[in-house]
Amino acid sequence: MQRMSDGRGSGNSQGKVRVWDAPTRLFHWLLATLVLLAWVTWRYSEALGDPTLKLHRWNGHAVLVLIVFRLLWGLVGSSTSRFSAWLWWPWTAIRYGMRLLRGETPLYLSHNPLGSYMILALLGAVTAQAMLGLFTVEHNDITAGPLYRLISEERQKVITGWHTWWFYWVILALVPIHILANLWYGLAKKEPLITAMITGKKPAEAYEDAPEAVIVARPLLRALVCLLVATALVFGTIFALGGKML
Repeated sequence: MQRMSDGRGSGNSQGKVRVWDAPTRLFHWLLATLVLLAWVTWRYSEALGDPTLKLHRWNGHAVLVLIVFRLLWGLVGSSTSRFSAWLWWPWTAIRYGMRLLRGETPLYLSHNPLGSYMILALLGAVTAQAMLGLFTVEHNDITAGPLYRLISEERQKVITGWHTWWFYWVILALVPIHILANLWYGLAKKEPLITAMITGKKPAEAYEDAPEAVIVARPLLRALVCLLVATALVFGTIFALGGKML
């Protein structure tokens, strides 16, 4: 059994309880930054002096490493970061939505049942986008993902089209919904979801899933190990499939 530090008695004088560990918060903001940079390094590649999209491609590799890291952290991270804490059955999400419509405010320490599906959708969409990039060819064989040679030229064109379409019609649809939902919870429901992802704490309340997060021992060291493993898995897989980096 993995040892975790005891979460009891850690609330401060302002009545705050721990909810997100540092690695989870860093992952969240790093991924958001990389998604933004993915667009910037593509849209303004010429202005950045990067006509072959090297920055864009390295950015995509970093996204994949972060996603694999989050998968690992969802297994060995702190209590609220584990998938077992916030992967809810669909009918639980439906019941939660019905309670919201009735004007109730069910409080969850980790992701609420509806929010958990938004997180899954975002992670899935970003993962798909980064993986499509592995096979994409922009305008010549120099500007291409590391695995483009594994598929035919016809499929390269199809995937390249999907790579652009997916960003504008899926990711850029999900991200605003996610932001607006968090703002709505903060303004209308007085749930500081955005603040919690910055500070790692929430007000002490009668949460339905857990009273407080149980933080794993040495979370930063554990996260570093997960990051190294994730990096090895991503780049090791690319090299094993015959991919070449830039």
